[in-house]
Amino acid sequence: MSPEPIYAPRAGEKMRVACFVSGTGTNARRIIERSLKPDSVYEVVLIFTDVRDDRLKKSGEKRCRAKNISQQYGLGYECEDIRDFYRSRGHKTRRDLSLRPEFDRLVVEKIAPHRIDLIALAGYMSITTHPLLEEYEAGMVNVHPADLSVMVGEERKYVGIHVVRDAILAGERSLHSSTHIVREKVDHGEILLISEPVSVKLSEGVDLKTLRQDEELLERVVDEHQDRLKEMGDWVIYPLTIQMIAEGRFALNDSGSVHLDGEPVPYGYRL
Repeated sequence: MSPEPIYAPRAGEKMRVACFVSGTGTNARRIIERSLKPDSVYEVVLIFTDVRDDRLKKSGEKRCRAKNISQQYGLGYECEDIRDFYRSRGHKTRRDLSLRPEFDRLVVEKIAPHRIDLIALAGYMSITTHPLLEEYEAGMVNVHPADLSVMVGEERKYVGIHVVRDAILAGERSLHSSTHIVREKVDHGEILLISEPVSVKLSEGVDLKTLRQDEELLERVVDEHQDRLKEMGDWVIYPLTIQMIAEGRFALNDSGSVHLDGEPVPYGYRL
């Protein structure tokens, strides 16, 4: 069977995108800004968040910016606070993933009126489960701060939330961001784009041995590289990925292999 496009363009219409945000929403802003360019064939119509706008985060006491973003750009806004959801069911934390499908069913109901073609996870911190994955099969994408094509045996090497740290400590000389389809197994969906390399730069006198012995220095180095990777990786390939999907350029076959402009790119297209 020939590959089917992730999104089939409709004449005279733009692809309708929802950005899912849990934090400051910098990726969402870049996606929105790209959508405002004259050649854009997609539009962001909704900001969804799982954090109500008056809730403070423990790390740095920063507010979620989802509502601010929706107001600034005149976009639809929906919120289903995940902590409130868990507390209403007698749970102090959201660790019990058995409740997550019920939460995602509520999410599907909330966003349905907005007629979404594609969901872009933009710093969305909740694991997505069957109701969302089934409703938007192959229609949900994410950006990950690592090269997802790097393997150890049959497993992807850099998955999870500490991948910049892991790559630096593994001695990688450059870092990459990857965009991918969201699937049930976190960070294991089909790879779409891989960014240009961002060099790992250590100060004079700093080596891997030093980093492993000095946790404070390591944290500072990781933060610096993560910021550079976001600017030179995430913010470049994520809006580009969505534009290319909206143009109908990405397709998947039955085995999950990715095609770009009719040509197979099983490990993603590397810029």
